[in-house]
Amino acid sequence: MSDETINQGDDAAEAQSARPVPPLVVNMQYVKDLSFENPNAPRILASASEQPKIDLQVDLQAQGLADNVAEVQIRLRAEATVGEATAFIAELVYAGVFTLPNMPAETQRAVLLIEGPRLLFPFARQIIADVTAQGGFPPLLLQPLDFVDLYRRQVLSQQGEMGDAQGNA
Repeated sequence: MSDETINQGDDAAEAQSARPVPPLVVNMQYVKDLSFENPNAPRILASASEQPKIDLQVDLQAQGLADNVAEVQIRLRAEATVGEATAFIAELVYAGVFTLPNMPAETQRAVLLIEGPRLLFPFARQIIADVTAQGGFPPLLLQPLDFVDLYRRQVLSQQGEMGDAQGNA
């Protein structure tokens, strides 16, 4: 009977060590900056016959705070226009503080800029929807974003800038 207990303990330890390490732990998340402008109210609200054109800009940032702890920021800027008139401008910086396991710096950066925003985005999306609705417009429901593609574009852009700098030197 005691042999079974020892074996079960060994199995539990093996199962514990075989579990994958979570790539990220969310320590906290918060609104860092929020702005909503409704410059042509109430005129623009009364003439809501035309569907507004929405220009969305997304920027992702990550900065280390301590060993294996970093802040990730999603910066969203949505500008809606109807004809030549600005309907609204919504700007949000939504951030989170994450703890990562030990990993190479480049892998850590990729995890932060892909998985961090993926975890934060639903909350940022809801804030944008709420603030546009409070501004008198239908809620702006942002479509899910491909953070892998955004990260890939950012890396390619940085490589292009480094190539340009080396070519000019």
